[in-house]
Amino acid sequence: MAVLGVGIDLVEVAQAQRMLDRWGERLLRRVLTEEERSYVLRFSRPAKHLAARLAAKEAVYKALQGVAGMRGIGWLAIEVERDREGRPSVRLEGEAAALARAAGVVRISLSLSHTDNTAGAVAVAEGS
Repeated sequence: MAVLGVGIDLVEVAQAQRMLDRWGERLLRRVLTEEERSYVLRFSRPAKHLAARLAAKEAVYKALQGVAGMRGIGWLAIEVERDREGRPSVRLEGEAAALARAAGVVRISLSLSHTDNTAGAVAVAEGS
């Protein structure tokens, strides 16, 4: 498999908190899938986990910038999931999934990290 693209992003937890304070549920519905919202809201400090998801989605978007048509995909077309052991993964939906498949993307590897102040993500698009 070849690396088709790499993306990285950082989001300040304080910025995510300000966004939550200002837009609340409206923001969450615009940028997170139902499963992601459920995950984020489970925590006493949801802004930390919101920041990680925002960083992940932006990192995935950057990793896929070489795919024609990908510029128009929305936040909800990229979903961050976790397996039983807690490892993050990415699932693309709708047109984003179709465009990535057509470009030969087989897998997107994702790594997340966060502190009390910053959340970061790295995404690697792999394929043929």
